[in-house]
Amino acid sequence: MGAVRESTWQATHVGVNAHLLSLAEGYRSAGISAYIFNLLRALPAAAMEMEYTVFLSERRYGGAPGLQLQLSRLPTSLPPVRIFWEQALLPWVARREGIDLLHNTAFVGPLASGCPTVVTVHDLSFLYFPESFRWLRRSYLQIFARMSVRQARRVIAVSESTKQDLVKIYGISPAKIDVVHNGVDASFQPLPADQVAAFRQQKGLPDRFVLFVGTLEPRKNVVGLIEAYAKLPKERPPLVLVGGKGWFYDEIFARVEALGLTGEVHFAGFVPTEELRLWYNAADLFVYPSIYEGFGLPPLEAMACGTAVITSTASSLPEVVGDAGQLVDPTDGEALASAMARVLDNGDLREQMQSDGLAQASGFSWENTARQTVDSYRRALTPAEEIHSV
Repeated sequence: MGAVRESTWQATHVGVNAHLLSLAEGYRSAGISAYIFNLLRALPAAAMEMEYTVFLSERRYGGAPGLQLQLSRLPTSLPPVRIFWEQALLPWVARREGIDLLHNTAFVGPLASGCPTVVTVHDLSFLYFPESFRWLRRSYLQIFARMSVRQARRVIAVSESTKQDLVKIYGISPAKIDVVHNGVDASFQPLPADQVAAFRQQKGLPDRFVLFVGTLEPRKNVVGLIEAYAKLPKERPPLVLVGGKGWFYDEIFARVEALGLTGEVHFAGFVPTEELRLWYNAADLFVYPSIYEGFGLPPLEAMACGTAVITSTASSLPEVVGDAGQLVDPTDGEALASAMARVLDNGDLREQMQSDGLAQASGFSWENTARQTVDSYRRALTPAEEIHSV
């Protein structure tokens, strides 16, 4: 069996399309932006022989050792401008910079790239939940994502669930798709009791509360969570919802009021990443009944902080949580309420879930994500005739 020639990928110049990176306080800095930020931080150490040029417009990003930044003068935070930049200008810029491989970190890349491409697909929510997207972004993703993944040398799926969606809906060969899980930052960990107690006092939090973290939008099933919470006995601890307003969130606030839960359900708004670990640590239970996730980072962060997790049986969430959390059908409000009551009332069960969650979360890191991403780059740069042959 012959080996892949190292000369194929040594000293490769990789371009990273990071125009969805946002450091603004709000939902845009979560999800895909967090993936880009953490991947960029870990990439240089994953392959010292590679050179990286990052294309972005976020001027607050300070970069990392081993990264060259190419800041666009255009306001690509505006979708029409970003689409123009991505399809019309990026191919020219990539040729000018001598890019050997272009990694498009969010669904779509230029169709006339001029070099091999890798594209990361986080989920296919724009197909499953088109009503959650503004028409321009929805149309762009629905048309160009399909063409981008078919054109790419390799496709990175952030979960096995997303890979199966790509195979089923786009007809992509499974052999072309690399499953590369997201990681969890080492700062998400159990914190000293006195630090957590001081945080509770600072925020006016009770000793016990149920926590949700995520953008306030329909796919997260926040209304379903509120309705299940209302079924708990009256001595229930408060429910705290952490996350920025996304879209179609009015129903969430209306449901709280209609169920008479105004004094028990609290909206903490957007929370900076550096503060988020304190919220996880302070909570008695983390509940995340999402209907669809390409990966589902909040349950992983909660487990890494030693917090018991209840999440849904949908899409990738069982893949992330494994046997460490309680899994519930997100459409079954009675089952969700029953699971919440069971975990809240049973201290031994919570302790076991906390221990199991820490063990499960230890298998995910951004360093692993970066190494596996580099492996995908190498596969993309290896001509078919050089791949291992008998």
